[in-house]
Amino acid sequence: MPRLPSITRKDQVPAKDHGIFDQIVASRGAVQGPFTVFLHSPEIAGRVAHLGAYVRFEGSLDMRVRVLAAMVVAREYDAMYVWGAQTGGARRLGVPESTITAIRENHSRGIPAADAQVVEFTRMLLRKHRIDDATADAMRKRFGDDEYIQLTGAIGYYALLSMTVNACELEPAEGAEVLKV
Repeated sequence: MPRLPSITRKDQVPAKDHGIFDQIVASRGAVQGPFTVFLHSPEIAGRVAHLGAYVRFEGSLDMRVRVLAAMVVAREYDAMYVWGAQTGGARRLGVPESTITAIRENHSRGIPAADAQVVEFTRMLLRKHRIDDATADAMRKRFGDDEYIQLTGAIGYYALLSMTVNACELEPAEGAEVLKV
């Protein structure tokens, strides 16, 4: 049961924050998921939405890389909502079922090498809070500095979403894959 009531209509936020509500709808089609709770603090909601629009829709980082990082973050944080929101997209992007299973079950068996590199980078950053030199060098060589930072930023963005949905006990969307925690 969610800890906060969902905000899904403009009349649920103060009139001074209607513009923020409208911006979220314009960038996402509706207020849903984490934004139903972020809007309890409209200024944060607007700033997170702005960052999220770049991370999710506008950056040059390959979408498959973004979704792999998001799934790893969701798994590391046991964020059921974020996991459910990402797995469908992962499948549409051709992420093998063996990779999704490995992330879900917290191992690396069956993950293709290019995907494993992203998974291990994300796990290392979240678990050790640092990236060793060899991993950093390999990732910078693969992505360049801009996308290295975009990937790191995406991990941070999905960590913020994961912490928020967990703090608010936001449940996965109907029909989404449920992460067992």
